[in-house]
Amino acid sequence: MKKLLKLPTLVFVLFFLGFYNGIAQNAEKWKLDKDHTSVNFEVKHLFNTVNGNFKDFDGTFYFDPDNLKESKFTFTVPISSIETNNEKRNNHLKSPDFFNAEKYPDMKFVSTGFQKKSENKYLVDGKLRIKDVTKNVSIPFEITGTADHPMMEGTKIMGLAFNTEINRNDYKVGAGDWTSTKIVGENVKVSINAELNK
Repeated sequence: MKKLLKLPTLVFVLFFLGFYNGIAQNAEKWKLDKDHTSVNFEVKHLFNTVNGNFKDFDGTFYFDPDNLKESKFTFTVPISSIETNNEKRNNHLKSPDFFNAEKYPDMKFVSTGFQKKSENKYLVDGKLRIKDVTKNVSIPFEITGTADHPMMEGTKIMGLAFNTEINRNDYKVGAGDWTSTKIVGENVKVSINAELNK
């Protein structure tokens, strides 16, 4: 009789552990509201600052402040969507002198972990790929608010603000003479204001 109980018991234990692990691995999934999200950057040009943004982007967000271990972000930006309010400059940035969009059509970030720094302030660690270069980065972000969506019953809304700085030469964004920082600055400030729905 004991032998007969061993297999069902084992199956039950494995099922229970699998079910429990499945629950433990689920951070809350949020949908990116692209209509209310912006990807912006600014960089020095001689003594002036040039502002730009990317019109197209997409991402997946699994985030729970109480379950950072199982939270994860991915974010992808097509280079062709760059916009600096100057078509000639846009095309130059897409060219092999800078992003080489034909060969490297997008840049991508994939998270590897999270750190809580203070109330509503975090770091997301991950791998950032631009062109053919991938580097480990830590990007600070802040939860700017969470609430029930006032226009969508049964939906929650969360705001996230990411602010970081990228050295363009670390990712070979600037070839030949354009590696020089005399005209185009080396450091690019990046800000992403994201609105998420659940």
